[in-house]
Amino acid sequence: METMTKNNKMFLAGQWVLRENTMDVCDPQDNRLIATVPAASIVDMAFAIEEAQEGFRVCSELPIHERIAILQRAADWVDEHKEEYAVTISSEGSKTIKEARKEVRRCVETLRISAEEARRLNGETIPFDQMPGSENRFGYYYRSPIGIIGAITPFNDPLNLVAHKVGPAIAAGNAIIVKPAPATPLSALMLAEAFDKAGLPAKVLSVITGNASEIGDVLVTHPYVRMISFTGGLKTGKAIMQKAGLKKMGMELGSNSPVIVLNDADINDAVESNVSGAFWAAGQNCLGVQRIYVQEDVYDTFVAQFVGKTKQYRVGSKLSEDTDMGPMINEREAKRVESWVNEAVDRGGKLLCGGKRDGAFYEPTVMTDVPKDCRLVMEEVFGPVVTIFRVADLEEAILEANSVDFGLQAGIFSRDIEKVFHAVRKLDVGGVMVNDSSDYRIDAMPFGGVKGSGIGREGVKFALQEMTEPKVVCIRMSR
Repeated sequence: METMTKNNKMFLAGQWVLRENTMDVCDPQDNRLIATVPAASIVDMAFAIEEAQEGFRVCSELPIHERIAILQRAADWVDEHKEEYAVTISSEGSKTIKEARKEVRRCVETLRISAEEARRLNGETIPFDQMPGSENRFGYYYRSPIGIIGAITPFNDPLNLVAHKVGPAIAAGNAIIVKPAPATPLSALMLAEAFDKAGLPAKVLSVITGNASEIGDVLVTHPYVRMISFTGGLKTGKAIMQKAGLKKMGMELGSNSPVIVLNDADINDAVESNVSGAFWAAGQNCLGVQRIYVQEDVYDTFVAQFVGKTKQYRVGSKLSEDTDMGPMINEREAKRVESWVNEAVDRGGKLLCGGKRDGAFYEPTVMTDVPKDCRLVMEEVFGPVVTIFRVADLEEAILEANSVDFGLQAGIFSRDIEKVFHAVRKLDVGGVMVNDSSDYRIDAMPFGGVKGSGIGREGVKFALQEMTEPKVVCIRMSR
């Protein structure tokens, strides 16, 4: 399958198909048309689900070693074509070419970990005679695939976040239907190509391109679909849960990540880590640093260095090796961020740098003195804006960090191990990064949050648990 052309096909139950109705895929940098993809219909989605019934049967009966081999071959294909994948990610989305190359490397790692974890789908024996009257019985449980998984993926990591759903689903023996973000479908289609080249049996995987308003409800509500794995916004996640009915749910719903910097921190390291954490992928990162709470003795030094480092950030063409940050995913999102910043300025917030928009580009922006009830503080900005606050001590920092309805990951910078572990206990989040920004992640770790940040965990081993069910076997022996 060729990419970056005018007429891409979608992967429907193992077949590459065109449709008369299409959707444009444009480069957000200049709104240049780079491809079209099919705009799937309700009939297409229903057909994919029907075919996935057979795909599930086939995948569940594949020996583990064959699933492992397919995953490894898919990883090999991505690795062999890594620059093509990186250019596609960068062209259809917001990432610079350097950021895109890192995503491709992570995708390869995710698929290889999926292959490794497939051999570790273990159960355990159960001592049934622990209960009086249950003598002469023994048994065990094992992990059984659940069936068809519906995956709805976002634009900000258009390859690796698809791999985080497809890799574990296949490792577990499920069938999976992916509906990628309309803005960035090409990366997901290229991943489908990798599995097609790897010899994945037909009907196990479909990647269906189209508008959620047209095909989303079919995927979410269909009784054959046993699990929905969704990465996206809180509002959409809630709507999916209300519609889906009796299904398993994996929901990664974004964040508003806090970082705490204490007086004893390595300030140079904290600045370096958090500037990267705030502006990676133009801030369109669910783990991105949004709020920084700095203890008062080092506040002025930290702010000065942070602003200085931010001003060195080079904004420009995504495919340039010299660019640090590209555009947001579209001009509409850049205008939204602009309005949030303007609201904070109107209410007394101090703009230290940035705050300017040019089409879909929004400058890396640092603010202080922002009122705590502004949207920049309370909601997920999902853009290149960070707010910095002065705090008296760790207790105040923890209180403020926990004050929003999100809890994905947090960061803390300190050399005091007692303070660090106090923060680990008290921060209401799914993960605490010590002497790293909140956006640190490896693909093998459990990943997910609390409160409005979602339910369930990704990370291959943990996604495999979500995508399987324990099945108990009890054998009664004759006396």
